[in-house]
Formats: sequence, C-alpha cells, structure tokens
Amino acid sequence: MSSRSRKMQYRPRRAILPPFPHRQAGCRRAAHLPLAAVSEYDELGMNLFQSWQHANPQQFPTVGLVVALALLAWGLNAVTVGAALTGIFLTLVLCLAAGPAALLPVFAVFLLTLVTTHIGRRKKERLGTAEGRHGRGVRQILANVSVAAICAAPLIFVPYGRHILLAAASAALAEAAGDTVSSELGQTFAPHPRLITTWRTVPPGQNGGVTLAGTIFSLCAILIVCASCRWANLLLPQFQATVLAAAFIGTIVDSLLGATLERPGRLGNNSVNFSSTAFAAALTLVILFVQRWL
Repeated sequence: MSSRSRKMQYRPRRAILPPFPHRQAGCRRAAHLPLAAVSEYDELGMNLFQSWQHANPQQFPTVGLVVALALLAWGLNAVTVGAALTGIFLTLVLCLAAGPAALLPVFAVFLLTLVTTHIGRRKKERLGTAEGRHGRGVRQILANVSVAAICAAPLIFVPYGRHILLAAASAALAEAAGDTVSSELGQTFAPHPRLITTWRTVPPGQNGGVTLAGTIFSLCAILIVCASCRWANLLLPQFQATVLAAAFIGTIVDSLLGATLERPGRLGNNSVNFSSTAFAAALTLVILFVQRWL
C-alpha cells in the first residue's frame, strides 16, 4: 500500500490543454500589442455598449412618441412623407445622444413652425410667399434640424464634451425656430420690411428683408426653444446667454445671406437656412471652447 501511495504521490501531472488552442494563441498575440492601443479601442467599445445598454430600454416609448409626432405632422399636411421619415431619423439621433427629453425642444420647434405658418395664410397666399399645401419637404427638414443632430451625434459613442456639444445643438434648434417665426410673422404683421444691407423698403416676403415685429417674434421663439432645451437638460444655465446670442446672430446671418446670395440666385433657401444654423452652432462651440481653455 505504501509503495502504491508513493507511486501516486510522484506521478507526473499531465498538462491540461485548452479546448481551443487558437484562442490562446490570439491572446498571446494581443498581449504583445501596445497597452494604449488596446485600452483605446476597449474604452470606445465599452462606452458604446454602455450607452446603448442604458439608452435602449428608455428609447422604446420615445420611438413611439417620435413616430406619433411625425404622423401628426404628416396628417396636418405640415410635412411630406419623406420629410416625416427624415424628421424621425434626426430626432432619434438627438434622443439617443441626449436622452428622451431631447424630444421636447424638437416638438417646440415643430409647434412654433406649425402655428406661425398658418397665421396670416391668406395674406401670404396673396403675396405668393405661403408654404405649399403639402407641407415642408426633406431638404427643409435637413436644413433646419440636421445641424443639431450632427452636433449631438458624437455623444452616442463617447461622452466627451457633452454639455458643449448639446449647447451647440440647442443654438442650432433655436436659430431655426427664430428664423422661421421671424419670416412667417414678419410678413404678416409688418407691411414694409427693409433690406438688411441697404435699408431700403422691399415687398413683404423678400429675401433679406427685416422688420421690427419679425425681430421681436424671433427673439421670443429663441427664448422658448432655449427654455425647452434648459428644461430637457440639453442646456446648462451658464451657457444659456451664449446660446441665445449665437442663435440671434445666426438669424441676422440668415438675413445677410438672403440679401447677398439668395436674392441674386446664388444660393437656395435651404442652403441659407443650413448655413445659418451651422453658423449659430459653430459660434457657440468657439465661444464655449475659448471660455473653457482661457
């Protein structure tokens, strides 16, 4: 018994091979990679996974609300079918990046646009400046909302610069609302607009025309959208004045582009709208980054 016990005691142990040798070889190869390269991609992947993991359960009701809003807009002839689908996509990008509450400022822009488009419609039809019966098209939605979605989109993947990027998105939405409200109500309540470059009187609805009433209505719309962004946690209180100023300056840039480039036919209305929203977002980014690093 003792001899057998000693044999068992000194029996050499067999090496246990992994069931999939190629996996261990891959692990050995990964061990020789630089640590910075491995951690960089790992961090990005974990951020993306965690973002989708936490966002997806919350987004299901939001998707339903976004689709319902798009159907409502289409049913009211406020947008075409293609514009409704485009709006769904851009709004979902904002909600994935900033959270479900980002639907509120988008709804505020939609409501302001819908109401002001119908105010004084008969007068606008006589002037030939009324919106088409089928509503706004894909290009118009892209011109007014795509810049905000582009500013917020990086936050789906990485959380860096969250408040600054969302402030830029807020400025783009506020500028779009201010410009639309100024145009729709200015030509309704102000019969004698003036060209922003020469200050001479032009017919209502002319590109580059500005009015005192339209400017006041524009400021009100900007304030409403900024308040909705603040309530939805897209906008920090300390950034609110910057976003207000950038959005208002963006509406002035829109009028300048309308007078100098759109009026002669060098740019279309959608290009001018996209440029002015991009200017408001870019101005916000520059100011906030300079304030951060000074």
